[in-house]
Amino acid sequence: MKAIILDGFGGVEHLIQTELPTPTINDNEVLIQTKALSINPVDVKTRAGKGVYGLLKELNPIILGWDVSGIVTEVGKAVTGFQVGDAVFGMINFPGHGRAYAEYVAAPASQLALKPSTISHEEAAAATLAALTAWQGLVDHANLQPGQRLLVHAAAGGVGNYVVQIAKHLGAYVIGTSSAGNKDFVLSLGADEHIDYQAQRFEEAVSAVDMVYDAIGGDTIDRSLEIIKPGGTILSIPSGLNEQVAEKAAARGVNGIRYRVQSNGEDMKTLAGLLEKGSLKSHIFRTYSFDQMAEAHLQIETGKTAGKVVVTV
Repeated sequence: MKAIILDGFGGVEHLIQTELPTPTINDNEVLIQTKALSINPVDVKTRAGKGVYGLLKELNPIILGWDVSGIVTEVGKAVTGFQVGDAVFGMINFPGHGRAYAEYVAAPASQLALKPSTISHEEAAAATLAALTAWQGLVDHANLQPGQRLLVHAAAGGVGNYVVQIAKHLGAYVIGTSSAGNKDFVLSLGADEHIDYQAQRFEEAVSAVDMVYDAIGGDTIDRSLEIIKPGGTILSIPSGLNEQVAEKAAARGVNGIRYRVQSNGEDMKTLAGLLEKGSLKSHIFRTYSFDQMAEAHLQIETGKTAGKVVVTV
C-alpha cells in the first residue's frame, strides 16, 4: 500500500512516500480503506519534532495522521458493531500512533462511528480530531450551559469553527474573534458577535463572559482572564504556550482547564448524529491529493486556514 512515513523531524522534506505492507488487524480492530484524511496543527508540530513526537520517536516507521474516513474491508473477530463495506470515520489512537497517512489503516472499532450518508468522506474526515476537541472541551471539561456567554479565540480555525457550532447547538451566546476577512465566515457558523482582533483588543470589546475558549496561548490567556466572570472558565488546548493556565486562572478566581483530546467512539457517534441532522457542518478550506501532503502541511503552517485541510487518498 501507499504510505507516507516520517524519516526524521524538521521540514516537509521528511515526509517520504513509500510502499508498505497492508496492516494486519487485531481482534478488536477493523481495516479501513482510506478515502480521505485531515491535517491538523499537531501533525505539523509533530513532523517538526514537537507535538506528540516524543511519544512516537522510537517507532519505525513513523506514520503520521489520526483523522480518517473510509470503507471497512476487514473486521476483527471481536468486533460486532461494523461489517465489511461500512463507511466509517474517526480519530485513531490519539495521542499515540494513528498511522492515517496510508491507503489502509488498522483502527480500534471502539474509536469509530458510521459515516452519515448525507456527508462526503472529506467532510467526515474533517470532523474528527478538531470536532472531538471542541466537543470534549465544551461538554466533558467545561460543562457549557445554555445561555452562557462564550468567547472563542481563532473562531475561524480548524477547532474554532467547530467550537462555535457546537456551542450554539448547546444554547450558548457566542462571540468569535478572527481577522476581518473571516468575519462573514464566523457569523455564518452561528456566532452572535464578531471581533476583529487586528482592529481592536478583544478585552476592550467584550466583558463579563462565562467562558473563554483559547487555542492561542501566551498573553492571550492573561488578557482573557481580565474579562471572565469570577467562577468562570478558560479552556486552553495544548500549544506550548499555556502551561500555567490553571495557576493563572486560580489567582483570578477562574477555572483554568488545559486538556488534550482523546479518541472516543461514543463521542464520534454523537458528532455523527449532529452531522447527519445538519446541526454541525464541516467547512473545508482546501483539498489536496495524497501526493500533495507537503503542500497540505505548508498550508497549515501559514496559520491562515479558515476551516479544515483535507487530503484524499
